[in-house]
Amino acid sequence: MAQDALEHFELSKVVFVPCALPPHKSVAELAPARHRLAMLETAIEGDLRFEVSDIEIQRGGTSYTVETLRILAAEHPGVELYFIIGADSLPELHLWREVESLLSLCRVVTIARPGVNLDVLQTATMNLKDPWPVRIRSDIRMGHMVNVSSSDVRYRVAEGMGIRYLVPSGVEMYIAEHSLYRR
Repeated sequence: MAQDALEHFELSKVVFVPCALPPHKSVAELAPARHRLAMLETAIEGDLRFEVSDIEIQRGGTSYTVETLRILAAEHPGVELYFIIGADSLPELHLWREVESLLSLCRVVTIARPGVNLDVLQTATMNLKDPWPVRIRSDIRMGHMVNVSSSDVRYRVAEGMGIRYLVPSGVEMYIAEHSLYRR
């Protein structure tokens, strides 16, 4: 998704921001934040178009995108911020904390993942006030159809199945070395 967004929207770089505590996921299914940070750093190593920020981990507590965007906007005045989201998350965007403030702080760009029916992502079903649905809908792009999800990777590791070719080799080794996602 990051590479597709970078290319579709001609971004200068993509910054990955692992959360401290996600508001919409069970913490039990995630690796500790320090491991997720290390895996991200390993995954993007050598690609100067990508970087990792530990801003949410350093802040601690529940990670809310709007808070992170406020900090980034203050640190980078005059820079247009883009927030990359998967099309499968778009129908719930209206439920996010201070969504209208979030939308005013950045341009939301959506990359469609495998299996997502773009017809259901109509402006009327986004449950957002104008002008946001039209703006968001205009920034939906098709991504490469790579059918790999983090939940599938975690499941495969827990079941003792291989993840080679699903994650970068450095990440595969990191998961094994730190016994992550084992039952």
